[in-house]
Amino acid sequence: MTIKDIAKESGYAISTVSRALNNHPDVSEEAKRRISEIVAERGFVPNSNARQLKRQQAKCIAFIVKGTTNMFFSDMLVELQRRVSEAGYDGVVQYLAEGDDEVALAQQLCRELKPKGLIFLGGDSRNFASGFSEVKVPSVLATTVSGELQFDNLSMVGVDDRAAGRRAIDYLMENGHRRIAVIGGDPEDSSPGRMRLAGCKESFEAHGLAFDEAMFLPACFSWDEGYAAMKRFLDGGGEATAVFAMSDVQAVGAIRAILDGGRTVPGDISVLGFDGTPVARFYNPTLATLRQPAAEIAKTSVKLVLGCIERQRPARTVLLEAELLPGGSVRAL
Repeated sequence: MTIKDIAKESGYAISTVSRALNNHPDVSEEAKRRISEIVAERGFVPNSNARQLKRQQAKCIAFIVKGTTNMFFSDMLVELQRRVSEAGYDGVVQYLAEGDDEVALAQQLCRELKPKGLIFLGGDSRNFASGFSEVKVPSVLATTVSGELQFDNLSMVGVDDRAAGRRAIDYLMENGHRRIAVIGGDPEDSSPGRMRLAGCKESFEAHGLAFDEAMFLPACFSWDEGYAAMKRFLDGGGEATAVFAMSDVQAVGAIRAILDGGRTVPGDISVLGFDGTPVARFYNPTLATLRQPAAEIAKTSVKLVLGCIERQRPARTVLLEAELLPGGSVRAL
C-alpha cells in the first residue's frame, strides 16, 4: 500500500495524508483519525528511508573519499562534516578503493542522490580528464591539484605535491643521506603519488644523482602496505640509509618493518613521513613529516563549493604549502 492508496480509500488528498503521517498541526482531528484507521487496518509502514533520501537530496553535499584506510582523510572528514553542517547542508560520505574510478562514482551519485555539490578527497587526474565533463554540479578536488584539469565547475585545493616531494628528498640530502628509498602510492592509481615521485626525482637530479627505480616501493596509503613494502625491500637485500614515505601511516608501517628486521630508527635507517597527522607527534621516535594544512584545506573546500552553489562563483584553484616538521625519526649522517 502507498500514500496514494490511503488517499483514495480515505477520500483525502495525497498532501493531506502526507501531512497527517508526519503529524503536521494543520490537519483536522477527523482526517487524522480516519487516516490512522486505514494505516492500522492495512499495516502501512511509512518509508522513512525514502523521506530521509528526499531530505538529503534537498540540501546535500557528497564527500567522495578515495582510499578506505587513509588517516589523513579521516581527520579531514570531521572538519568537512562540521563546516557543511554549520552551513545547513547534510554531508554524505562515499568511500572507494584507491584503484577505483572516483568520477564514475560521482556520476552515479549525481543520478541517484542528486547532491548540490561534491567534494573529492583524493583523486586521479586521468579519471577527471576522461569523465568529469558528465558531472554538472559544483565540485572541489581536495588534496590534489593538477594544471591539466580545466572545468568550469571544478575547484581544486591542496599542496604542491611535486614541490613537496622535492622538499622531502632535499631535506634527507641535507642530512647527508644519498641511499634513499621512497614508499608511495602507485603512479598508475594515484595523482598525488605520481606528482610526489616526480618531485623526488627532480631533487635527485638537482643533486647530481640518478634515481634508482628499484628504490621506489609502491604501496597503498595504509599501515599494512607501508609495512609490507618495507619488509619486501629489506628481505630482498635492499639497503638504504633513509626512507621517504608519502603518508604518515606508511611511514609508521615502514618503521615497524625496520624494527622487526632487527634494525633501528633512526640509528640504521631514518624515516620521513607526509601529512602531519597526530600519530607523527605521538609516535616514538617522533616522526619527521611534511604537514599538509588539513583544517585549511577543509575550510577552503567548503567555502569554494558553497560559493559555487549559492552565489554561482567560478571555480578556483588554491595552492597551499606543506610544512616540514623535523622529528626524532631522521638523523644526520
